[in-house]
Amino acid sequence: MLPPLKNGEVLRSRYKIRERIGQGGMGSIYLAEDTRLKGRLCALKEVEYERALPEKIRDEARDQFLREATVLARLDHPNLPKVSDFFSNGPRDYLVMDYIPGDDLRTVLMEARRKKTFLNEKEVLSWADQLASALAFLHSQEPPIVHRDIKPSNLKLMPHGLIKLVDFGLVKILAPEEVTITIIQGQGTALYTPLEQYGGSDSHTDIRSDIYAFGATLYHLLTNEAPVDARRRFLEPESLIPLRQINPAVSQRTERAVLWAMSLHPDERPHSINEFRQALLGNREMPTLPIHTRRIHPVSTWDYLSHPPEATLTWSAAVLLLLSLLATLVR
Repeated sequence: MLPPLKNGEVLRSRYKIRERIGQGGMGSIYLAEDTRLKGRLCALKEVEYERALPEKIRDEARDQFLREATVLARLDHPNLPKVSDFFSNGPRDYLVMDYIPGDDLRTVLMEARRKKTFLNEKEVLSWADQLASALAFLHSQEPPIVHRDIKPSNLKLMPHGLIKLVDFGLVKILAPEEVTITIIQGQGTALYTPLEQYGGSDSHTDIRSDIYAFGATLYHLLTNEAPVDARRRFLEPESLIPLRQINPAVSQRTERAVLWAMSLHPDERPHSINEFRQALLGNREMPTLPIHTRRIHPVSTWDYLSHPPEATLTWSAAVLLLLSLLATLVR
């Protein structure tokens, strides 16, 4: 690996490095000034290839990076950072993206845990709605784009409440006719990674892999507890604790939707982001699945009445019963 870039170094006669703000297995992320657009800050995502790879493989990987960078540069969505440029500098390639200020949700989560409180479910679901919008946009591209590394630290909360899904380091363009090369080594973060994403092969990774990571991220945000990773769950099916056993304030609907998204087998998860979003926020009913968790928290009458659909049905039935009694008395 080559040494990191130095503060003050200028790339492409335009991007002046301020500082390194992140580091991964295949390169760093730098905060830089755009010297052509005064006052604009940007993030430079660095990709450095394994020198041990045969030259032909490195060239193919670089060609793939350029193809994927071209696709990312065309994307425009309010919950995604804009990719504005890409270029090569010696053996390294760079993506230039908007710099997103604010804390990531892992920082927000850790602060809540430090205070021994839970994040508000309504607020978490508002973030989920924004993330769902970004993922539905990515998955609707032709071919679909799978992020493959959704987690709290890749979700930035801007000062005015907007969520941005950052770090396209593990992005995969689903082109079934092509044999893809892993540009950025690694398969996501274990706590949020589905079983099919392990092992270095992308052959079984699709949009449902993002749905699993989405569910695992919500689990962490709502419970302050990291979810049990998929490999351990496969060996110990009852090791995942239901959300409401940790945080009883979480609604039944949210718990059921999150556990549905975290089903170990892709076929047992929602088949699209919109299907998951409807289960989480809308009127869609979740299927009954053999989701193995520890004993489900018992449902109280108050829990039942605290959800709008259930409350409406219950009070409607009560009113009808009262009216029938009054009619009987009048006779």
